[in-house]
Amino acid sequence: MSETKNVLVAEDVVVKFVGDSGDGMQLTGTLFSDTVAYDHNDLTTFPDYPAEIRAPQNTIAGVSGFQVHFGSKKILTFGDLCQTLVAMNPASLKANLKWAEKGAYIIVDADLFTDAYNEKAGYKTNPLTDGSLSEYKLAAVPMISLTKEAVKHLEMDNKSVIKSKNMFSLGICLYLYSKTLDHAIKHIDSKFAKKPQLAELNKTVLKAGYEYAEKSPIFDTIFQVNAADVEKGNYRNIHGNQATAWGLIAAAEKAKLQLFLGSYPITPATEILMELAKHKSLGVKVIQYEDEIAGICGAIGASFAGSLACTTTSGPGLSLKSEAMGLAVITELPLVIVNVQRGGPSTGLPTKSEQSDLMQALFGRNGEAPMVVISSSSPVDCFYKAFFAAKIALEHMVPVILLTEGALGFGSELFRIPKMSELPEINPPMATPNDPDFKPYRRDPETLVRQWATPGTEGLRHRIGGLEKEDIIGNVSTDPLNHEKMTYYRAEKVARVVKKIPDQELYGDATGDLLIVSWGSTQGSVYSAVRKLREDGYKVSQAHFSYLNPLPKNTEEVLSGFKHICVCELNSGQLVNWLKMNFNKHDYSQYNKVQGLPFLKSELLAHFTNLLKK
Repeated sequence: MSETKNVLVAEDVVVKFVGDSGDGMQLTGTLFSDTVAYDHNDLTTFPDYPAEIRAPQNTIAGVSGFQVHFGSKKILTFGDLCQTLVAMNPASLKANLKWAEKGAYIIVDADLFTDAYNEKAGYKTNPLTDGSLSEYKLAAVPMISLTKEAVKHLEMDNKSVIKSKNMFSLGICLYLYSKTLDHAIKHIDSKFAKKPQLAELNKTVLKAGYEYAEKSPIFDTIFQVNAADVEKGNYRNIHGNQATAWGLIAAAEKAKLQLFLGSYPITPATEILMELAKHKSLGVKVIQYEDEIAGICGAIGASFAGSLACTTTSGPGLSLKSEAMGLAVITELPLVIVNVQRGGPSTGLPTKSEQSDLMQALFGRNGEAPMVVISSSSPVDCFYKAFFAAKIALEHMVPVILLTEGALGFGSELFRIPKMSELPEINPPMATPNDPDFKPYRRDPETLVRQWATPGTEGLRHRIGGLEKEDIIGNVSTDPLNHEKMTYYRAEKVARVVKKIPDQELYGDATGDLLIVSWGSTQGSVYSAVRKLREDGYKVSQAHFSYLNPLPKNTEEVLSGFKHICVCELNSGQLVNWLKMNFNKHDYSQYNKVQGLPFLKSELLAHFTNLLKK
């Protein structure tokens, strides 16, 4: 390392990699974040995929990004503005410069800032020479040229050489943040184990980028981010969709049941299906069905047969599953429905994240068909909420909707892998073979839960299906009073789940001037803003809801302690309307963002400060 380099110790840093879809930004960001995790930094990641498939090269529509927020403290948000922006072409710079703070490193592939490419991206002049980047530390690196020079001795084809330029940018950033190349090299060796020439190509380019940054006077300041102080244990960097799959596997093991997934691929939920398909050795059964309706119907059949049954989807698929969800309600069978929310309506913004489906989850079925609805708050929380969704479904004989979000499913976080002994037991209400008193719709007097009698259980045959059942006996019934009674039982059974969910917690005092209500992925950004306001002396608290139906039993008590309530959502106002339906005497306002992007701490602080000054 050159003696002229300044080393700046940073508590937390945001690095963003952006480029064309084919520039390998997702891989570059993943390798960088994995290296950060192995270096014992806490982190979150935010992949940002283009909504168009194969958009024209070097256009705004085709820009793909990967943001990494890491530090020596607990990282709660995806990060606001970045301290380093790696932009592999003019379009990616044009689309993302607004996310770089003044004074940030802007690292670009100078070889692509030609007149033609600049014009295609919407630049009238070359941003590298027109002075428009004077407020930043510009590193105009001819990456393609340097990559070709570094590997000319390998005699590889030109296409492969150019594709490896992302490793040059990764090498620069690993040096810039005082990280080693070890993990990236191990990954390359593993990925190209059967293609040693490609492995050597990528490793050579990676090292060339690192050495370039080490020798270049442009990078006069480098950063050091110390290890985070975290609880002892086994850790890994985990994506939310993978965490959801693991949570379901853990629940099946705790319940001593086989896990079954019936699903159909849909962005951004497909990776749950893919992850579960890897675990046949753990007894997981996965069927990729021909459509969404078949997926959930197959899962309901598996539930009837005695499995922990799940189906996964996103908003449009949840719409298609609505009739079968009603079947799960009326048959009173356990089922977990994971909805990884994305921008809508219809196909909408398939690669963007949004809290778009709460109302659909609460009401999107014909007839009186209430269901338990819970949501996850972070990529790691996807593991725990999937586990508890399964626990509630199995122990209460109800379908449960788990709402995650694209930003959580694709995003990642440092995960301390729990021991199975740390997780609570799951005890499904299995019927006893040859029980002379068995009746298929006889209920536990406290929970209203019926027993689960699976096919083949000796002496416990009963009828099941979508037609209304006679109370206790289970025969098909069209009696009006019986239908009203069964409708009440199904609703009350869901309502009584409230006894098994935790009370709503508050961050801050139980009384004050302003309560900020949040749910889902907004937890970290809202918490960060509220913490800053409390440090500044404001009487503000946060209530982050994970259990949405039923709402926690102390919800009224929590809401009653504040002069004003602001509900923050990444939609046009769905939770706020649900709260108004249930607790209508309070003064609510709302703060909404419907851009396919997470809240920024800065915009929340500005809004909350204005509210407190009124």
